[in-house]
Amino acid sequence: MKEDFLHYLWKFKKFDTLNLKTSNNEEITIANVGQYLELAGPDFFNAQITIGDQMWAGNVEIHLKSSDWYVHHHERDAAYENVILHVVWEHDTEIYRKNNTEIPVLELKKYVDQDTIANYQSLMSPKAWIFCEKELAGISPFVVKNWQERLFFERLERKSKPIFELLQQTNNDWEAVLFCLLAKNFGLNTNGEIFLKVASSIPFSIIRKESFEVENLESLLFGNAGLLDVEKEDNYFKDLKFRYYYLLHKYQIEKSSCNPVQFFKHRPDNFPTIRLSQLANLYHSNQNLFSQISEITSVKSIYDLFQVSASSYWQDHYQFDKESPKKKKMLSKSFIDLIIINTLIPIQFAYAKSRGEEIAEDLIQLLNEVAPEKNAIVDKFSSFGMKSGSAFETQSLLQLKNEYCAKSKCLECAIGMELMKG
Repeated sequence: MKEDFLHYLWKFKKFDTLNLKTSNNEEITIANVGQYLELAGPDFFNAQITIGDQMWAGNVEIHLKSSDWYVHHHERDAAYENVILHVVWEHDTEIYRKNNTEIPVLELKKYVDQDTIANYQSLMSPKAWIFCEKELAGISPFVVKNWQERLFFERLERKSKPIFELLQQTNNDWEAVLFCLLAKNFGLNTNGEIFLKVASSIPFSIIRKESFEVENLESLLFGNAGLLDVEKEDNYFKDLKFRYYYLLHKYQIEKSSCNPVQFFKHRPDNFPTIRLSQLANLYHSNQNLFSQISEITSVKSIYDLFQVSASSYWQDHYQFDKESPKKKKMLSKSFIDLIIINTLIPIQFAYAKSRGEEIAEDLIQLLNEVAPEKNAIVDKFSSFGMKSGSAFETQSLLQLKNEYCAKSKCLECAIGMELMKG
């Protein structure tokens, strides 16, 4: 038994509310259970409860045992002075406020039917991966669809926080924010933070000015990523290095320092040299990229916009001074899908939010056009009967697993609550 189960019982009145009595045998009538805010202090605020003949307005605190009041030292905390009812599973001692007045206690276990308890125990019993894995396939599609939308926008809310932080750092320049986010995305998990630092270290006004010469963009990105710090005989390398130090002097900017970019364990097409060149070519080909993206309403348009490749030098190189078989290194469809999921959708959401606009349906429609992601979490859900047909659904599943299943928040989950009905 956990307190979150008691919170669930109280919040949704999942008990016999018609015959309630305090531990001192006074009748209880609940007009309003209060607001469950999950903040410091009592569990439910502004409840309205009649105890005996007296109507009370105040807060409700919930514990497994009455004695937990003293274990948590609430008797010393002024935040608990307005508690009008102590709801517990087991009443084992009387409790008092700082002024020695007794707080009424409701022992909840007397009023909860056995089916509800059995459903909770079944839901929370240990499983191999998640608690409800054996029941997932039987959940109503209507419940799942509505819950997926909620999960999707919860995930976007989380992703929008660093976007607004970047917006402050760039003086509200959405083009600069997009550049930083794309850089992080181009670096993938291994080099993402390094690429973000590289992009953040170059004022975007310089990217704008130098975007007409792709070699200048490459020199800035390669240089600040530390890829030009060595000496090589390669003429292309020497040209980029010359441009890099010229641009540092021209704009009076300091050479950035960051951790070395990683080549190890990457497929050659994901080498940082290739990804940085593709990023440079994207901005060489498209001025005002954010303005274009903010008006796009179809995935096909995004694919068209991101049809860029690494520079010609990289057609037969993956690293400086090392020739390789010739290959035109275009951004792949699967890589563009990652950009849509991790950068374009979140920044469109944040931009609309900043302007007070509602584009929820548009974002869902866009992601419904993108192929589902392939990863261990998505595969596991699929094996239990919850299959995904689009990136919208896989993004929802990632939010579900990471923020609910992994944290045992079954009673805050629509699927868990559905299973509690039995």
